[in-house]
Amino acid sequence: MAEVTLTNVLKNYKLGVLKDTLRNINLDIKDGEFIVFVGPSGCGKSTLLRMVAGLEDITGGELKIDGVYMNDIPPVERGVGMVFQSYALYPHMDVRENMAFGLKLKKFDKDTIEKRVAHASKILGLEALMDRKPKALSGGQRQRVAIGRSIVQQPNVFLFDEPLSNLDAALRVKMRIEIAKLHKELNATIIYVTHDQVEAMTLADRIAVLSPLKDSAETNLEQFGSPLELYHNPCNKFVAGFIGSPKMNFLKGQLIEIGEERCRVKLNTGDVITACVDARRANVGDKVELGIRPEHLVPVDHPDAENRLSGVVQVAEHLGAESFVYMDVDGEDFTVKAASEIPVDTGDSLEVGIPAKACYLFDHEEKAFRRTSKYNRS
Repeated sequence: MAEVTLTNVLKNYKLGVLKDTLRNINLDIKDGEFIVFVGPSGCGKSTLLRMVAGLEDITGGELKIDGVYMNDIPPVERGVGMVFQSYALYPHMDVRENMAFGLKLKKFDKDTIEKRVAHASKILGLEALMDRKPKALSGGQRQRVAIGRSIVQQPNVFLFDEPLSNLDAALRVKMRIEIAKLHKELNATIIYVTHDQVEAMTLADRIAVLSPLKDSAETNLEQFGSPLELYHNPCNKFVAGFIGSPKMNFLKGQLIEIGEERCRVKLNTGDVITACVDARRANVGDKVELGIRPEHLVPVDHPDAENRLSGVVQVAEHLGAESFVYMDVDGEDFTVKAASEIPVDTGDSLEVGIPAKACYLFDHEEKAFRRTSKYNRS
């Protein structure tokens, strides 16, 4: 396997005017790591992956794989294996032929091809399907064949471009497990692109969060870290809102008291919230936004309910083991995730508790203040 290093990588296109898609991307991907590029549509995550693969030119900066400068190396010589969103299988070939085709083009001998195909099919559980054509396979099986076609090449780096987006929900879960098992078995360096932050959180060793590039921004790489680091300590409002499902709630207000361990925020609703946040770099009266994750809200009689907030129920989804309640809080959407069914209906008023340790706070530039506690709801 291999390390992948991106240094000040830039990508732009001339669309009437010169427009940057990616700017100052710096990533150091270790040997054997599972890295996920995540972000909304238009943020450049697939473009960045294709630059690693050699399918897109690098406008500026450096790409190295195992210390070797790769900017001008053709894709076939980079030692990477690509799995696309579409399966791209040859319909007239069976599974065995699809997996072996790339090796035949490279003039590998018959014994080597048979051994590699047999090894990949065993890893992926395709042994009973080798004589089937793609039309006789399910979506999940086709995706496994596409992955197998990459495995037989024995690449230094595996590249996955939204490989599960064409599958239904149940198959996506199953294939996530398959890909996680594959990573452990091969101990491979994997770079994986998705817009689904659940895939990112469950698969990645580290996540690179990308945003659509603003003209004034130095880079559109917002944060690079472990899933739990991004969940507990997002660097800004964008990362906080993107990582976590359902997404974080945000409420506007202003600082009325600042301390080393805690601060107090008066929301536009009039409610005063105590938050375990070090806001000393700001001033009393500064405008801020309070963030609270739906899963961290508690009943008002809970011992952690230092703060309270009420809203009007718009929709209540009762799923059995848990409920999602979507409220209107002074004109802002607000989601509550509860561990069990809440007896509420549309139009009801609902009051919830907000633990001070569970609060996030963002300044007028949407940068996060340092949290002084981490909250795990019991």
